[in-house]
Amino acid sequence: MDIQRSDLFKTLERLPTNTSTLLLTCLLPWVPRVVAALTVLYGFSNALGEDLFYTLTPQGVSAAFHLVAIGIRLSFLGLLVLIVVHGIRQQGREGWLALPAVVLVGIAQFQIDLVVLHVPTIWYPLGVGIGLSDIASAALSVVIFALLLRRLQQSLKRQRQMALDVKQAQEVQQVILPQALSSFPGLEIASEYRPAREVGGDFFQIIPDLTDGSVLIVVGDVTGKGLKAGMLVALLVGAIRSTVEMTTEPIGMLQALNRRLLRRGDAQATCLVLRIEKDGSATLANAGHIAPYLNGEPMAMEGALPLGMMEGAEFSVMHFKLNERDRLMLMSDGIAEATDANGNLFGFERVHDLLRESRSASDVATAAQKFGQEDDISVISVTCTAKLTSALV
Repeated sequence: MDIQRSDLFKTLERLPTNTSTLLLTCLLPWVPRVVAALTVLYGFSNALGEDLFYTLTPQGVSAAFHLVAIGIRLSFLGLLVLIVVHGIRQQGREGWLALPAVVLVGIAQFQIDLVVLHVPTIWYPLGVGIGLSDIASAALSVVIFALLLRRLQQSLKRQRQMALDVKQAQEVQQVILPQALSSFPGLEIASEYRPAREVGGDFFQIIPDLTDGSVLIVVGDVTGKGLKAGMLVALLVGAIRSTVEMTTEPIGMLQALNRRLLRRGDAQATCLVLRIEKDGSATLANAGHIAPYLNGEPMAMEGALPLGMMEGAEFSVMHFKLNERDRLMLMSDGIAEATDANGNLFGFERVHDLLRESRSASDVATAAQKFGQEDDISVISVTCTAKLTSALV
């Protein structure tokens, strides 16, 4: 490197890397205490060395304490250099940038002593007097400005990278979610997804089985929000797609997803799996998710633990049949948990009132969003058409 290294840094650099690093690591936690002790000692020594108590202290004692004060200032300078050396090892370029200014500031503290030794400390370029302390202060100001500017640039770069990561995650999530409207023989399925942030924590999959004409619908809500929740959604969607190749039974699907989330820290999710046969019979398995609404009325389901809570968890299961013009609504808790400016919840009563009016999935999602969205909103509407009824005859 082109910058002149201090003698202390050269000495440390000649040590083995682990030895010098250990030395700095051991010393730096004690820096505040060392500074406090040196400050008290310097104040006492300087007071005696400057003959502030000349009536009480002999001349020889004052001279000795004056030398002690100089030694303490040298200790401060060494401590500053030590801190910069640690900064060089930790930050690299930023530490080297600060080294010259710190050394100048330390030397400027000896300006009076240098004058006694006939070392010039004031220069007169163009007739203007510039002292060593002025140069040190200016250099320190430039270094601080440069470091702040560098940190700002690094922060902006990280923010741009994070924004790009979030955008890419949002694009991936849009790819893995189904289309808003899907038509199957005898069924019309509409979906609405309104994430509270750029990346949401709700998920759903609509998977037809071409071999027997059934349709599998999986909806859920992972814990947390933002990018972390979005990554967990991607994990679960992948698990759903791989599990459906082995089984499409709702209870088997929940058991497989539960195993995927076990021992993954706080990775948990509510989930509901619905399988509708081509004759209208349906099997519903639930793991802590909000129960669906059938024709505007909540379906009576037993409670169950969310996925990822415990191994071998039991999930509630029920069987029913869809008839002509039946409408089944599956939704996340973001609907009921919408909150207005006064802190009032949208609540299940408003949900009930909306669904009794046979509102569409879009209407329900929009009503909750306008009320005051706090969490991700997802609504899936399953309507049994006349075509399915004719298939049942």
